[in-house]
Amino acid sequence: MSTDTNADAREQLIDLAAQFYDQFQLGEIPSMEVPTRSKTNIELDEEANVWVYGDRTSTRSANSVRGARKLLKAVYTIEFLANQLEQDRSSTLRELYYLSESWDNTEAHFNDQDESNQLIEDLEIVSEVTREDFHMRPEESGATIMGPLHLREQTRRGDREIHCQEDVGEGGYQIPNNPDTIEFLDTDAEFVLCVETGGMRDRLVENGFDDDYGALVVHLKGQPARATRRITKRLHDELDLPVTVFTDADPWSYRIFGSVAYGSIKSAHLSEYLATPQAEFIGIQPADIIEYDLPTDPLTDSDINALENELTDPRFQTDYWEEQIELQLEIEKKAEQQALAARGLDFVTDEYLPTRLEEMGVV
Repeated sequence: MSTDTNADAREQLIDLAAQFYDQFQLGEIPSMEVPTRSKTNIELDEEANVWVYGDRTSTRSANSVRGARKLLKAVYTIEFLANQLEQDRSSTLRELYYLSESWDNTEAHFNDQDESNQLIEDLEIVSEVTREDFHMRPEESGATIMGPLHLREQTRRGDREIHCQEDVGEGGYQIPNNPDTIEFLDTDAEFVLCVETGGMRDRLVENGFDDDYGALVVHLKGQPARATRRITKRLHDELDLPVTVFTDADPWSYRIFGSVAYGSIKSAHLSEYLATPQAEFIGIQPADIIEYDLPTDPLTDSDINALENELTDPRFQTDYWEEQIELQLEIEKKAEQQALAARGLDFVTDEYLPTRLEEMGVV
């Protein structure tokens, strides 16, 4: 990352800390306002066509012991991040949780990693600086790309060029924490296929689907990390590649698609940076369970509650999703991607995906 970027991010953090100081000087109780992170407080930004936070906010205020602790932890974290940027160092979200144990004020120690993760999200929102620009990394996600893409990436040892088929093993090219350090040089790809599971990703690569159809196969590795969503958006925006998302047929997998296409609730402040609203769902549909007589599992009570919640989620209130979710509640079944193997190991690459892609006009 450039020195200028580090300085800009550091300045934003220091400005935030200065606001607390100014509140003290004015005799005011220090506070910090952040958007309420719930599905009732997201709305469609029609210009960008992504889901963002609405006007409802929550206040982190020092008018209670609990609130004062939250702001104390925020100040300590701001100091840590500012020093990290000044030294051009980086750390992981997990390390931040443990690092707090070394802070001299025990009241500033985090109780668990969820607390430190949420504070980083709060700081992102109020400072308008991403955690990547804070030099905060998640633990390794392991998400990869396999396909006809030539790129250049920046590393601490200098730039290197990589072809995501010719220069990698069967595992593919591992997506870095900050994909904005990547420059796309050339591609023969026709579209991006984001795949939920490693087993299905391996099946597609083994069957040569990336070669046969010019697919960039992106392994989401379950709920996709921010880096995975960011590079997917860049592949669409900069290379003009259609994006499709291939998942299981269950409510949790629909949320995986939703995070790629619509943005997630907890990172709605970054939807324009992470979400690809043009992405299309090519995963197993409840209708496919019936049409292909796929092996299934019964819906659990948790599945049913999640599906019912999705019917009230504004991101899923379209004719397509309402029809499919209501059908799934009716048949009370769910199915995995690998269930297609019941019709043969090549069925997914020879028939299922080509048929869906043709129906969508992608191939």
